[in-house]
Amino acid sequence: MLACGVAAGPLFTATYLLVGFKRRDYKSLRHPVSSLALGPAGWAQTVNFISAGLLSLALSVGLWRVGPSCWGALLMGIWAVGLLGAGIFRTDPVRGYPPGTPDQLQHHSRAGALHDLFSLVAFLELAVACFVFALPDSLGWALYSIASGVLFAATTVPAGAAFDQNQHLANPGGLIQRTAITIGWTWLTLLAARTLHT
Repeated sequence: MLACGVAAGPLFTATYLLVGFKRRDYKSLRHPVSSLALGPAGWAQTVNFISAGLLSLALSVGLWRVGPSCWGALLMGIWAVGLLGAGIFRTDPVRGYPPGTPDQLQHHSRAGALHDLFSLVAFLELAVACFVFALPDSLGWALYSIASGVLFAATTVPAGAAFDQNQHLANPGGLIQRTAITIGWTWLTLLAARTLHT
């Protein structure tokens, strides 16, 4: 189950990079990863979310059994549920993707609102988990976890603003989000690997 956590981040990242690369009108620097669930072959990103959620759920069970923190394991379970919800409920069009949709929507659909809610819960939880798993542990891991939590939160907030109302952050919004995702998945992968080998 801990090995599932090692695999989740690299598989999720490789999938969204490949799917995004094959989309002609999709701009990875501008559009969020969730937008890949829209348009042609959107099922691939939906499956990506759900697969990452199931792998993360397995990780949370593994952490509950052998990990250093029961609270941390519960937070990982919430992260997993957030990913599953983000996969089940598709996002609304964002920043003109898919082509022909407005740059900003006036009203969100119910599915889009639920997608945003599940995503928000997952991102908040992962930031908190970085701090929970920092202590008690070695100084190096603690400092890395705290730094990851701070940087993850510091990049998640402007990414959300970029896809909402902030026009100044619109063009680099996808890049900011990918930075946050990379920070979060890297920390989670290392947590799983570290726990697996202790």
